[in-house]
Amino acid sequence: MITTLFNKFFSGHQRSVKAKKNILGSFFLKGVSMLISLLLVPLTIDYLNPTKYGIWITLMSVIAWFNFFDIGLGNGLRNKMATAKAEGNDELAKTYISTTYAIVTIISAVLFILFCGVNQYLDWSKILNTTEDVVELEKLVFIVFSVFCLQFIIKLINVVFVADQRPAMSSAINTIGSLISLLVVFILLKTTKGSLLYLGVSFSLINLIVPFLAGVWFFNTSYKKYKPSISHIDFSQFKDLMSLGMRFFIMQGAALVVFMTDNIIITQISGPQDVTPYNVAYKYFGIATMLFTIITTPLWSAYTDAYVKKDFTWIKQATKKVYQLWLIVFVGLALMLFVADYAYLLWVGDKVVVPFLLSAIMALWVLFSTGTMVFSNFLSGVSKIKLSLWHAVLVSIINIPLSIFFAKNLGMGSAGVILASVACVFPRAIFQPIQYWKIINNKAKGVWNQ
Repeated sequence: MITTLFNKFFSGHQRSVKAKKNILGSFFLKGVSMLISLLLVPLTIDYLNPTKYGIWITLMSVIAWFNFFDIGLGNGLRNKMATAKAEGNDELAKTYISTTYAIVTIISAVLFILFCGVNQYLDWSKILNTTEDVVELEKLVFIVFSVFCLQFIIKLINVVFVADQRPAMSSAINTIGSLISLLVVFILLKTTKGSLLYLGVSFSLINLIVPFLAGVWFFNTSYKKYKPSISHIDFSQFKDLMSLGMRFFIMQGAALVVFMTDNIIITQISGPQDVTPYNVAYKYFGIATMLFTIITTPLWSAYTDAYVKKDFTWIKQATKKVYQLWLIVFVGLALMLFVADYAYLLWVGDKVVVPFLLSAIMALWVLFSTGTMVFSNFLSGVSKIKLSLWHAVLVSIINIPLSIFFAKNLGMGSAGVILASVACVFPRAIFQPIQYWKIINNKAKGVWNQ
């Protein structure tokens, strides 16, 4: 019986089988990672305290802004490598990889030099709205950002995995890093007093060393034919990568505005102590996002492969299954909201109080954001993202003032910040299904087909 079910699950088109294997592997790895992440929150809060934890989360949001400077090259490489592989052109795939590594290395060097020049004029105590030791904060920011510039390059191995429809390998790297981080926080809790500096240095080095070792291993074994080399760097491919990458670059910028400014706005309006309940709710309902992402992530590059080969039947079947799974997410979120207060108490104790309004709007946000994944992975995989790009530009303009209006003027606090995100994502939930239908039925014209 079990053998029959196993064989049935792993039957079908080779593309589907590969996706299923990665989904299954990712479920296990991300399940472990999710458990570690849930354990890390109360442990880190115990090590620091709710206010310091809020400072740490806000600082990570600020640093994450600099992911924006890959100018979309990661996603450009993802699609271009997947297309080259689908066409059987491994040499071109290696050229894309080598060129992307070279360009991102240059960008990282420039970022580090600019940061060193500007950082001396920044008052981090004001940026983070805190009275914590300024000297410690400055040391923390310098170390975290310096290591980030190296991670910027090293973590490209994850893009290679995803482009090869092997996101489970990327999940494995992240899970190993999370497990080591959990161990480090436990050791810090037992041996030191709450120090943002110790925590920051430890997490930064872990997130650098683990993907570095993975890259060295895989580029010398199973991915040896794709190993970056100076001889394969071709800057003439920059335009090819950027023609697509620039669109993703603009969309990434909008995503950063939506996601990464939230903690800063909350810190400035309500103080860093309110960042903690916001992030507790975000991580709790984010469980649904993570589980849904596990399923949809392998489909991006699979859609690219299927579209290149004109396999529209497979695309329709895959999208239908993802939509059906999204309906399950809707039910799951309703149940999560119903038991939210009990879950928070069991998870982080009574140190952090999450208002029901914040939980309800956070659940609504996850519902809409996962709903857009049903179609956005297809549109991104086939590079039909012009409408999404225009929407991203609009979002980047209105999200911050809308967040401030809801949070401050309407007195909604952190709940108002996430409500602004819901309002911004709503148009995408309308036009993306329409665009998908037009493309898949060969009726897309003009901007619908760009």
